[in-house]
Amino acid sequence: MQKHTPANAPLTDLLGRTHTSLRISVTDRCNIRCFYCMPEKDVHFRPRDEILTFEEICRFVRAMLQIGVNKFRLTGGEPLVRSNLPELVKQLNQMPGVADLALTTNGILLRDQAAALHAAGLRRLNISLDTLREEMFQKITRREGLDRVLDGIAAAQTCGFEKIRLNAIAIRGFSEDDVVPLGRFAREQNLELRFIEFMPLDADAAWQSDNVLTGAMLRQLLEAAFGRLEPVSRTDPAQPAVDYQFADGGGRIGFINPVSTPFCSTCNRLRITAEGQVRNCLFSTAEWDARAKLRQGASGAELIQLVRECVAAKAPAHGIGTSDFVRPERAMYQIGG
Repeated sequence: MQKHTPANAPLTDLLGRTHTSLRISVTDRCNIRCFYCMPEKDVHFRPRDEILTFEEICRFVRAMLQIGVNKFRLTGGEPLVRSNLPELVKQLNQMPGVADLALTTNGILLRDQAAALHAAGLRRLNISLDTLREEMFQKITRREGLDRVLDGIAAAQTCGFEKIRLNAIAIRGFSEDDVVPLGRFAREQNLELRFIEFMPLDADAAWQSDNVLTGAMLRQLLEAAFGRLEPVSRTDPAQPAVDYQFADGGGRIGFINPVSTPFCSTCNRLRITAEGQVRNCLFSTAEWDARAKLRQGASGAELIQLVRECVAAKAPAHGIGTSDFVRPERAMYQIGG
């Protein structure tokens, strides 16, 4: 006999991992072309009528709140290219039960939108910053604009965001010269910096394991420049980063090591793509169609059932580096960061 699941039971998978975090991609479009995420040319974006509306996103979030999902992050593509995004932030922020709402951005448009986002209730930002050199910025993004990103960071600081974190993708043989300058910038600006290992999610499918600049390697580079890094206790066992603080009191730094040190056993995250496909892992090869349910007028209970089925199918680990790893057909910008 099949065991009945109470309607508001936590969203727990077969390995006992309870899911409380949802990453919501609001668009697959972007204003830069980072090689670790997107192709340089001939990018095919979803037609606008396939992208979830704000009303559909809010309906989905309300259903998730009923089963304990209470931490949300808006992603893309680049979320700030989505028209009137502060309105969605306001609607989500006003929902009872939302414990945390954050946004990940490349920062290009942040200078002009920081104040409106803050006024709408957003308090946490992750800003991508892989280099402080314009030449390298253009090599990575295939566009100009480092000065606009730095202006966006400054604007967010001026607006009073409670937490601003810098995210840097680390690629072996490519990023080493940027590690210490980024660390110095974060220390000087009193910003938290996290380095993220390069993952096999680039649209050009050029990723190789030799490209991974591991967290251990990065830590060595930083300690050689700034002295000892001391481990920081995790306040949330599901957080993906291993955090450290500089022994001299010069701030914190973190390492997200999905390749060298997978953290799948404590993963609490789900994703919904811009066109409404639910994914139980960044590297999932299957998706569950929430958009179809939403546009058929599905109830909250039906949306919850769909997500329970998605979570029940979650694998123990993503499997990078193993013989049975299957690379997702979709690149990062199509999934949502």
